[in-house]
Amino acid sequence: MARRGSERGLDWLNFFVADVQTGFGPFIAVYLAAQEWTEVQIGLALSVGTFAAMVSQVPAGALVDALPHKRLAALAALVSLALSALLLAAWPATLPVLLAEVLHGFASCVLAPAVAAISLMLVGRDGLGPRLGRNARYRALGNGLAAGLMGAVGTWVSGAAVFWLTAALTLPAMAALANMRAADLAPREAASQVAGEAPGLSGLRDLLRDRGVLVFAGCCALFALSNAAMLPLAGTQATARSGTIANLVIAACIVAPQLVVAALSPGIGRLAERHGRRLVLLLGLGALPVRGLLLAVVENPVGLVLVQALDGIGAAVFGVLIPLLAADLTRGTNRFNTCMGVFGLASGIGATFSTTVAGLLAAEFGASVAFAALAGAGLAAVALAWLAMPETTPFPQDAPDRHVDA
Repeated sequence: MARRGSERGLDWLNFFVADVQTGFGPFIAVYLAAQEWTEVQIGLALSVGTFAAMVSQVPAGALVDALPHKRLAALAALVSLALSALLLAAWPATLPVLLAEVLHGFASCVLAPAVAAISLMLVGRDGLGPRLGRNARYRALGNGLAAGLMGAVGTWVSGAAVFWLTAALTLPAMAALANMRAADLAPREAASQVAGEAPGLSGLRDLLRDRGVLVFAGCCALFALSNAAMLPLAGTQATARSGTIANLVIAACIVAPQLVVAALSPGIGRLAERHGRRLVLLLGLGALPVRGLLLAVVENPVGLVLVQALDGIGAAVFGVLIPLLAADLTRGTNRFNTCMGVFGLASGIGATFSTTVAGLLAAEFGASVAFAALAGAGLAAVALAWLAMPETTPFPQDAPDRHVDA
């Protein structure tokens, strides 16, 4: 029963973390535009945040590996996110906004691996797949509900109120974190510090020599290259075709995948444990080329929303597989969070190229060509996983080793 209380605390931590992160999404651009920022200034601010998140991925993961108490890392990240939101709400000038973006980027890179490490310490190696699926379900529910709530607050109260609300939502996240009993985490925390190697440059070099790490990082990069630009490009097309209901169509395109993630994630976690990681990875990647090709030809707003719902398949798969494969590939070491940072960096690089390349192709050749190119990147990801990704599911003889050093 005591463990169940800690697991429930982890559920709500994921829910409220997703609420908080939703506040740092497209609402920033809308808010800054209302503050009479130019498109160039807004683009610069968002680019600074993106760059800060990319360069922080691996160092933040290594930092979480080095800290013996992962809940403390998560708490510090939540405090930093609150400060970032308060800066945006109270002081929308250039320097404070840039500082808020950098703070948000680094804090997010600490929080994601910290939550994954807490999950691993709480349920152990054998229960990780279903636990990660449950995490993804609560994140999806939090994201969808927060998007609607913050949209209403931004519309009927003020743009700044979105960020006051974002800061306030860190408080229930901290309460959920406090609801997890130290006794449920202490045995694995202690084990990770005794059995694991110290993270550092040598550990990173070892990770980058591992075939599984490199291949899955390549899959992450190609997934992001294919996926990141699809919704923005579809949103542009919806705006041109849907007229007065464009905002409603875009909102539906955001919410529909979250419903799919919430529905599928627990089953994906169980499927990965029972039938292996490669099968689940191929299913998630296989949705990309299908979605890209359909977006190239679908013009009806309802059809657009239905096609965009396929994004939930890939989001659910990668939400579960990134920490699960990091755990598989770092068994017996203290590099779990550093490995997650490597995967996060690969995803960030792919996403950066995705929006740039898709924008250029759409401007030069039209949106259909851009969608086809994004579908091609998704097909390349499927080919890489099919041809090169090893199966990392632990064999039965590995069962006594119930946990990975977090």
